[in-house]
Amino acid sequence: MQLIDTHAHINFDVFQSDLEAVRDRWREAGVVKLVHSCVEPQEFTSIQALANKFPELSFAVGLHPLDADKWTHETSDEILSLARADERVVAIGETGLDFFKAENQQQQIEVFTAQLNLAHQLDLPVIIHCRDAATQMRELLQDFWQRHAPVKGVMHCWGGTPEETKWFLDLGFYISFSGIVTFKNATQIHESAKICPSDRILIETDCPFLAPVPKRGKRNEPSYVRYTAEFVANLRDVPLQTLATQTTENACNLFSLSLPST
Repeated sequence: MQLIDTHAHINFDVFQSDLEAVRDRWREAGVVKLVHSCVEPQEFTSIQALANKFPELSFAVGLHPLDADKWTHETSDEILSLARADERVVAIGETGLDFFKAENQQQQIEVFTAQLNLAHQLDLPVIIHCRDAATQMRELLQDFWQRHAPVKGVMHCWGGTPEETKWFLDLGFYISFSGIVTFKNATQIHESAKICPSDRILIETDCPFLAPVPKRGKRNEPSYVRYTAEFVANLRDVPLQTLATQTTENACNLFSLSLPST
């Protein structure tokens, strides 16, 4: 069985002491590919070094909405240059909107729109972070589609309602479920995972955050994506192997990944 963790942050300090052991565990769990997300372009060198060390790792480059105040006139050119510098860059992100306690909504919108333009220019998907901003996100994407062209991508670590899920499916997006889907009270996310088409569903860890049950409260790591896969397979009443095959194929299609020969 082959699994792909479509959103990880293994460059964080909490992995420094035992990263090789973490790598051994993800390989033992059947994780054959990882997509390493990027919080800000300054991370690029450290993420690139990890990809040099672990050939199964591809990565993104972008600026997180909670860091929107770091955007300058040079940031767009920097992301563009970095994305073109390494063929292992498979996405722009993570970018998006986070309006939870946010006081800079307009700034976030401008920074997100700039990164949509980069993704369109580079013909790369976007990894979208969307918290408490689904309505505004839908409007922004619809407007961008009308004025430019569709951009492919994924709603990562999805926590929206089934209605909101349908909005982004209708826009052609993939929906990625993290360990949150395994939480007992995440009933709306359970319903979203049930209705997501088999050719548009992804799984992720968003490690080191949001470890799934039965590891909830611990440091999350790529091997734990298997727990999320098992839970989602049960929700959808399909065998784990079926869910693994579907999500792996979907990740390959979205991020243009090639699987290792078996």
